[in-house]
Amino acid sequence: MIDQTVPGLHAGVKILHDPVRNKGTAYTEAERDALKLRGLLPPRIHSMAEQELRVLGNIRAKTTDLERYLYLVALQDRNENLFYRVVINHLEEMMPIIYTPTVGKACQEFQHIFRKPRGFYVSLGDKGRVKEILQNWPHKDVRIIVITDGERILGLGDLGADGMGIPIGKLALYSACAGIHPTQCMPVMLDVGTNNENLLNDPLYNGLERRRVRGKDYDELFDEFITAAKELFPGVLIQIEDFGNTNAFRLLEQYRGNTCLFDDDIQGTGAVAVAGVIAAMRITGGKLADQKILFLGAGEAGIGIADVFVSALKEKGMNEEEARKHCWFVDSKGLLVAGRDNIAVHKEPYAHEHESITGFADAVEALKPTAILGLSGQPRTFTREVIEAMARINERPVIFALSNPTSQAECTAEQAYTWSAGRAIFASGSPFDPVKLGNQLFVPGQGNNAYIFPGVGLGVIVSRSRIVTDEMFLAAAHSLANQVTEADLERGRVYPALSRIRQVSALIARDVAKIAYDSGFTDREEPDDILADIHEYMYHPVYPHYA
Repeated sequence: MIDQTVPGLHAGVKILHDPVRNKGTAYTEAERDALKLRGLLPPRIHSMAEQELRVLGNIRAKTTDLERYLYLVALQDRNENLFYRVVINHLEEMMPIIYTPTVGKACQEFQHIFRKPRGFYVSLGDKGRVKEILQNWPHKDVRIIVITDGERILGLGDLGADGMGIPIGKLALYSACAGIHPTQCMPVMLDVGTNNENLLNDPLYNGLERRRVRGKDYDELFDEFITAAKELFPGVLIQIEDFGNTNAFRLLEQYRGNTCLFDDDIQGTGAVAVAGVIAAMRITGGKLADQKILFLGAGEAGIGIADVFVSALKEKGMNEEEARKHCWFVDSKGLLVAGRDNIAVHKEPYAHEHESITGFADAVEALKPTAILGLSGQPRTFTREVIEAMARINERPVIFALSNPTSQAECTAEQAYTWSAGRAIFASGSPFDPVKLGNQLFVPGQGNNAYIFPGVGLGVIVSRSRIVTDEMFLAAAHSLANQVTEADLERGRVYPALSRIRQVSALIARDVAKIAYDSGFTDREEPDDILADIHEYMYHPVYPHYA
């Protein structure tokens, strides 16, 4: 477990500047004497609950979400236990601030709001000595690394080194949603340049002032990092995040067989979306084998969802070729069909025989899908024409506008419900407020990867699995769908309430860990009660006693 002892040099003012051990005004009288804190703090001792009230008051007094984000980042930098107590106890309020959609705005402004470094930067200039510099990281028991190269941040594109906000935010969710201790989390930015002209021309940009490198130099730097991380942090789980399509698919395929690694944009998004589709079947009464999904966008997220959906159909006895015919894609060139020129390798399995179609609305009319899933990063592309067509074709059309942040969503919740006369089963990637239509209140589900990756990561870490498999993500999808209650479905929500996410993550972790034990992916002996073992591992933000 975590070492909460205080070395001698962490006495006095130094412990107040250590976010892992700082308790602020909550130090007891005995601790103030033992740690030489007399005179360095106001005399009144506050409980953690009272400190939480102060934090909430300050957050709610801010006028913008970006200001709230900055306040919470500052709290995280000075008192991690209090930060996580606030986030966990008020997750539905805080998650949109510490992650999507606000983190997108924070990344866009990162060079201007930069105050204190957090996370670890590996750049082209470090090539040949990555292992050496990794030893500068202050925490040695690293269990999870989230790494990005900043090329495809949410739906915002290439933000270079300013994409560091993403791994920081993802790891905050690992701690809040799944109980991975903050000191076991390491955010990493692989800075290989940027093609964003605005950043290259900004004198305050913190990253390399050069265009993005590709090819041999890129591959060698990435491989050097992976090799060094595995050597210095044995058994570490590595999550690759917001890489561009050029690298994401090939890096996943290259390393997944010999490294404990996964790509959340491909596998995590796949699992969370398929969980939503499975849950939606409880509303429609349909069968998974009867669904036809039309995707808008054929990048990492779309292909990842299709792959998990195909796995779910194969689990039901369908062969792979037939299963793939239940997934159709419209990309920037129109309907993905066999024989089209220059089809990317990752798209080829889903290029079916059909006449060419340019527009998405025309594809809806021609294919008559039961569900449309938006992963294009193109806002308002689920037009009134599209949604009305879906409502005409289906009694309960499934409409998932999954692009992040909120500004990039293919449609709003209000549009989906209004244009379908309240019959749409809607989910989005970023949060939307409930919608009142007539006498009915609809609560949109948020198909956020936070329902999946923390639980998968927790299960892998606790079981000490050597690899992460597609079977684990399919199990996570089923686990998540099974945790949607009848009360959720009655309100039109196909995901559990975010307030339950730690319980959701623990159950997903149990199912993932079970696969690791049963498949021999770990040398750890299976405990008598996997769920109890997981709960015992989970971090809870409480102050330790030092005297």
